[in-house]
Amino acid sequence: MENEYSEKVTIDRVEKDELPRILALLDECGLPKENLEPHLSTTLVARNDSRVVGCSVLELYDECALLAYVAVEQSFQRRGLGQRLTKDALDLAKHRGVRTVYLMTETAATFFSKLGFESIPRSDIPQQVQHSFEFTTLCPVTAQVMRISLKE
Repeated sequence: MENEYSEKVTIDRVEKDELPRILALLDECGLPKENLEPHLSTTLVARNDSRVVGCSVLELYDECALLAYVAVEQSFQRRGLGQRLTKDALDLAKHRGVRTVYLMTETAATFFSKLGFESIPRSDIPQQVQHSFEFTTLCPVTAQVMRISLKE
């Protein structure tokens, strides 16, 4: 179902001057802010006019990637924007040659499963992702691990 914001919200690459707003958004959503800057080239933002109202962040690791963050401002939640950000991040990953995208979540497993992600054992994550800052430092061992395979 289209929402009242769909025509007003665009999703595109992040601009350098938007970093403070993205950090504030992650904070508002209770997500960690560490280690975002190295991944700005694979960060997408949702803008309502010129105001950032959502973001998704991919970390690339050869043929796999970690969907590190999907965050949406509270007033824009439950209107399909998180789905759009996730799907656009998956499209970006596919464009970059990624075959599988992983994520870790404590609160959004149901949301991501509706988009095609499946739960997997933590041990099934490739070594390069296991060495990521998110995996080693930010996400607790209780976080649910999920993956999606990107079709050709």
